[in-house]
Amino acid sequence: MKNGDGLSIKENAVKNQSERLAEWHRVVFEKDYPALEALLSPDVRFHSPFVWKAKEGAATAGAILRAATAVFSDFAYRREWVDGNDWALEFSAQVGELSVKGIDLIRWNDNGQNGNGQIVEFEVLVRPANGLQTLGMMMAGKLAEMGVNL
Repeated sequence: MKNGDGLSIKENAVKNQSERLAEWHRVVFEKDYPALEALLSPDVRFHSPFVWKAKEGAATAGAILRAATAVFSDFAYRREWVDGNDWALEFSAQVGELSVKGIDLIRWNDNGQNGNGQIVEFEVLVRPANGLQTLGMMMAGKLAEMGVNL
């Protein structure tokens, strides 16, 4: 079965995922915060590597992600696994003098203003432990500077 573009349903899904991934990269690397917040579902759940309980809501998740873009330097995605609405994006970055590696686990829904969905769950994993500790201290400072109290 083909759609209006002459693509099969599977080919169209792959095309949509490629476009969504390209948009995510653009938003992250250009630090397009209004677009970032539009990608977050109002009830998004953000799982931080620092706290056990998820933080809820687009405003909170957006603030955490904005702070992370300010704290990380030399941020780069290294490998990416996309399975429909579930993504695992491996990254590397500098946090102060330390190198860290991590994974962003992102789940999308099929809703959203542009038809490409919104992020409903975002979980971050970071290693090594000393890098995570430094990241925690730097994130706390940046969030306080932004007036965000978690």
